Amino acid sequence: MKGGLGNIMKQAQQLQERLQKAQEELAQVEVQGHAGGNLVEVTVTCRNDVRRVRIDPSLLAENDPEMLEDLIAAAMNDALRNAEKTSAERMSALTGGMNIPGLNLPF
Repeated sequence: MKGGLGNIMKQAQQLQERLQKAQEELAQVEVQGHAGGNLVEVTVTCRNDVRRVRIDPSLLAENDPEMLEDLIAAAMNDALRNAEKTSAERMSALTGGMNIPGLNLPF
């Protein structure tokens, strides 16, 4: 019985180490979000750090700040959803699809 519990604890520690490594790797994975037919593109990491915002010059010439603000917000939301989806897929593959209580992904 004692060996079984020790084995379970060892496996749990190994899983924890793999999860930590996966989180570190996800912090470097970049995903994009788009809006306005790709006129606005936002690049974020799977840790939700914004890396780049690209705005098509044609939008800057239109002088409609509200539209540009809406497109940036939409692109940000799209990027964050893509980051969440990518993180969930990678972590699910690591945990074999197990739902681990208290494990809030991606971080």
